Formats: sequence, C-alpha cells, structure tokens
Amino acid sequence: MTGVGTGGAPAPTEIAEFAERARSALSTAVWDFVAGGSTEPGPGANEAVLEAMRVVPRVLTGAAPVTTRARVLGGWARAPLAVAPMAYQCLLHPDGEVAAAAAAHDNGVPYVVSTLASRTLEDIAGTGAELWFQLYWVADEGRVRDLVDRARDAGCRALVLSVDVPVMARRPRDVRNGFRLPPHVRAALLQNPGDEAHRAGAGSAVARHTNALFHPALTWDHVERLRNWWEGPLVVKGVLDPRDAVLAADHGAEAVVVSNHGARQFGAAPAACTRIGPVAGAVAGRCEVLFDSGVRSGMDVLRALVLGASGVLVGRPVLWGLAADGQRGVARVLEALRSELAEALTLAGCADLASARELRAEGVRP
Repeated sequence: MTGVGTGGAPAPTEIAEFAERARSALSTAVWDFVAGGSTEPGPGANEAVLEAMRVVPRVLTGAAPVTTRARVLGGWARAPLAVAPMAYQCLLHPDGEVAAAAAAHDNGVPYVVSTLASRTLEDIAGTGAELWFQLYWVADEGRVRDLVDRARDAGCRALVLSVDVPVMARRPRDVRNGFRLPPHVRAALLQNPGDEAHRAGAGSAVARHTNALFHPALTWDHVERLRNWWEGPLVVKGVLDPRDAVLAADHGAEAVVVSNHGARQFGAAPAACTRIGPVAGAVAGRCEVLFDSGVRSGMDVLRALVLGASGVLVGRPVLWGLAADGQRGVARVLEALRSELAEALTLAGCADLASARELRAEGVRP
C-alpha cells in the first residue's frame, strides 16, 4: 500500500483521521445519518464509557511475540473482529458493501451483510469473504424465508438476527434533515424495496420505509423458527439484559451480541460495554458473547475481551474508511485495529487472547 489516499492526498494513518476525512467527503445529511443516534450525544456516550475503562497489565510474562488469531463462532479469524452489519453502504462509496467485504477478506475477518445492504448478496459473496447474514424480520414471513434461503445459497456461515429494532427510533438529525436515500441507493436484497425511503417529506423517509417494512412484535417463537430453518450458527444481536441472553442460549443461539445498536435505538439504554460482564456471567459459556457499540481502537478490542467478550463487531470506523478511500480505506482501518490490538497485548503482558481474558478491569460497572 502506498500511503496515498483518494486524489493523491496522504492516506490517514489513525482511525480518528478516517472520521475527519469521511466527514469532509460526505454531505451533511449522509454524515448525520452515519454519526447520529436516537439521542445526542448518544454514540459518544458508548465511546466515553469504554475509554474510561482501565486495564491492569501484567509484567515479566515473556509475552512476545504475540498473536491476535481468534476463534469466533467456530471459525478462525486473523483478529477477534467482524465487520458489523450496516445498511446502505453505497451512500458512502459507489462500491459499497463489495468494497468493505473485500477489505474484510484481505484482513482475514468475517463480514456481516445487512438485510438493508445496497449491493446484492451474490455480488458481496463474489469477494470471497467469510459472510454472516444479518436478518431483520420483515412483516412478510415468506420474504423472511426467502432471505434465509438466499443467505444459505450465497454461502453465509452464520445468521445474525437483530432483535432491537421493532421500529426505527426517531433520530433527530435525520428528522431535521428530512433524510431520504438518493435514487441510486436501494435495499438490494428486498424483492420490492419500494420508493418510500427516497421520497421527500417531513421527517426521515428511511424511518418511514423501515417502520412499514419490519415486524414490530417479535417473540422467542421467531427465534425458535429460525433455529429450525437454519443449520449453521445462529446469533441474537441487540442483547443487554442477562435474562435475554440466557433465553437466547435456551433457544439454541450459538452467540449473542451485546449491543445498544450504536446508540441509535432506545435512548435510555446503558452503554453497551457495561453489560458484557453481566451477560457473560449469566450465560456461563453456554454461548459466545460478542460485542459492538463504541469500538474505536485496538485498545477498545482488548477492553471488550477483558470484560468477557470473545470478539467484537466494528461499525462506524469501517464506514469512515469506506467513505475516505473505498476498499483501501476499510482495509487500513481493519489493519489498524489488529495492529493496535497486538501492541496493547504486548504492553499488557499477554501473548494471546486467552491470557488477555485473565486481566483485570477497573472503571466499568453495570
């Protein structure tokens, strides 16, 4: 890689720089769609609580060189990372999900395809990346079955059911901007995506479209149905209460994702990192515990491991890299996270991820 980004400008070297580059590359409305939450400064609260966590390092462990190699959902990855499911990535770059998945492939980590992807599953699968499919349960159950079958046919290894979006929460920035999708961006995996997400009008057209599309009243019976339809690993995403994590394990989930949807849904939810420990304690190894919402550095990945997660899903930093420099930008973000994690492990006296989980944390309370 040459170290030169789009248009000959120096390529960003720190993840925060990708955020700055992305903000300058995007319209205000698109930036607000990516950055905003259901409250302000909701997303920043996740970051602040995670950043405040202290990790007590060990010394004289002889822990060099280190490895970041991780086993996640029964598969191996170069680091305990996966790209989180995020909608409409062609808003950020013309290649959208294809560019991001190709970068994930090059970095040896899984890529989670959103139901609201703006490129087809088949195009994304063409990158050769390990794919997981994130399912939003839409009102038409026949369409749900079609999505599950399509994910299986495309070679997706895991199915990730998002359970924290019965409706799309009011997001003040999108309401203020009257946000709608441009004509070239659509929900490519839905047979009849409709035009509502593109129509001008008061409030967010994307929210109107989402709320008309999604099933608003899921129960554990829906999870049981998925378990019967899907043979591979099943993940329940959007869990904060340990009781729900236990129920997910009871219903056959191989993993839960501790997440408050990047502070984009229920505005009174706690910072997601504060729930990792209680959830991990409740499931007691019956299923894996993954984490997203607020990961901005390799040190944050280490923090999540110390709290009890087996891996993390990375969201907004991937979008920043995509907006800044397409596939190369995403690849640099993922490599930065991996290399920062390796350095953090070395400084904490850990040769591998297992030893990192033996470290002690301070400053994060449920």
